[in-house]
Amino acid sequence: MSKSQNGYDITKRDQKHLVECSDGSLTLYSKEFDEPYHSTKDGALNESLQKHIIPAFKYQKDISTLTILDICYGLGYNTLATLYYIQKHNLPTKVHIISPEFDKSLVESLKEFDYPDEFGSFKHIVESISKQFYYEDDSIKIEVLIGDARDSLPKLQTKFDIIYQDAFSPKVNPLLWTKEYFATIKSLSKPNVILTTYSTASATRMGLYENGFELHYYQTPQTRRSLIASLSQIDELEWIDMELKKARNPDAKSLKDSDIV
Repeated sequence: MSKSQNGYDITKRDQKHLVECSDGSLTLYSKEFDEPYHSTKDGALNESLQKHIIPAFKYQKDISTLTILDICYGLGYNTLATLYYIQKHNLPTKVHIISPEFDKSLVESLKEFDYPDEFGSFKHIVESISKQFYYEDDSIKIEVLIGDARDSLPKLQTKFDIIYQDAFSPKVNPLLWTKEYFATIKSLSKPNVILTTYSTASATRMGLYENGFELHYYQTPQTRRSLIASLSQIDELEWIDMELKKARNPDAKSLKDSDIV
């Protein structure tokens, strides 16, 4: 077994190696999926905050308890960045975060991962999740569901205010981007749901739109363009006229489960 200089175990079996992002935070590169867990250009911490947490909280403000679905847990950046954002802004918000993750050994190893300083006060949470896949206190509840998200999500009884759609890309992990998958996501959504995702691919937009989501482009100076989906139009965002898009590109289609071998 080999070890990086920061103590994070990397094995040949795991097929992962550390990568430093442009913002100085660390992520992993998955040889299995041939993709990094985060955009190395946007940065792991920066991407989590700018593409997911900040817009989600902007459009879900004034809710005292938020239920959040974090797809997928991975290195835990979206979950931990959510806690960091609440802490930094001294918000009275309570959160219940549920996150499916197929890689049990990865989650177990995260107690040794070299997270950015911003997550320094959450070491006890990381350790609890690494050992028990669970953490709870008076204002935070986190559940990591080990296994296939397509199996675990339909069994959930919780409805969500916020969904971070942050799986590996449709190209390499298509089953978490199909029309049928997004139908499950829709069934788990509250009427006021905010869904954030880095993917602006045509198939992603079609899959969400065919399940009743309104789509909007979102961009900040710090990151490339991403997507916000909701069940009603958000006036201040750049709304995507999907009927016009379909008329201009009649060959555009969503991914289907039946398309995947």
